Amino acid sequence: MALSKIIITCAVTGSADTVNKNPAVPVMPDAIAASALEAAKAGAAIVHIHVRDLESGHASMEIEQYRRVVGLIRDSGSDVVINLTTGVGARFKPGIDDPLTPGPGTNFVAPELRVRHVVELKPEICSLDIATMNSGGVRDDTVMLNTPAHLRIMAEAIKEAGVKPELELFDVGHIMLANDMIARGQIESPAFFQLCLGIEWGAPATPAALQYMTSLLPADATWSAFGIGREEYRVAAQCVLSGGHVRVGLEDNLYLSRGVLAPSNAALVEKAVDVIETLGESTASPDEARRILSL
Repeated sequence: MALSKIIITCAVTGSADTVNKNPAVPVMPDAIAASALEAAKAGAAIVHIHVRDLESGHASMEIEQYRRVVGLIRDSGSDVVINLTTGVGARFKPGIDDPLTPGPGTNFVAPELRVRHVVELKPEICSLDIATMNSGGVRDDTVMLNTPAHLRIMAEAIKEAGVKPELELFDVGHIMLANDMIARGQIESPAFFQLCLGIEWGAPATPAALQYMTSLLPADATWSAFGIGREEYRVAAQCVLSGGHVRVGLEDNLYLSRGVLAPSNAALVEKAVDVIETLGESTASPDEARRILSL
């Protein structure tokens, strides 16, 4: 069943090693904020924000950078909904000689550190990865590690801050864990689910996978989904036709079309708007998104 209004979330920069693959991927706080505001003008109701190390371009948890990005967006006068990630800090790679010793690429930290910027800055939404899974491809032994105990600590801090969690789910079992957390009162209902498709080694970006995952969601849930890379707009179309919302952005996909690098997040959002309107629906404004999500 299609919706009357479709929320577009733009995932602005992410934390993957993409900076050297597309020059449009923003790194500096001012560039991240500017790209988010351009995406909002193009039709995104929500902007999903990561920050990056200013020298290496890799994932960062530096609270001063979050403070700068959020401040610039808020001071701009834009009414776009801000969604801050809490995903950074979950990666663990066993050491070669001693698997209990963290290897290169590990950024695993205490759950309190992963939500401190959310507690301080109080965005309307923040992500919460309900996921433990292998991550990084066949040559990488990295694990994304989110134990139920850590998720409970993070969920409680998010709730106390008055922020709505966007539950990021990469496979079927993650939905079952999220549903259990809702049943236990650790996450308030109605919940907002983000289905992440096509990521190694999670659920594939196929209509069958999307249909099955959505069948497991609570009846009162609001959901969105995205596909990685070339699957981005195929999944977007499936979402519109299936009663969900849409996420696009340079975190998930670096190309506007085959062989053509996306020049900006705004260009990816504009293409999503075209998909939505071609299918006979319309995009939600930030205030409409707030009503849909009960913010």
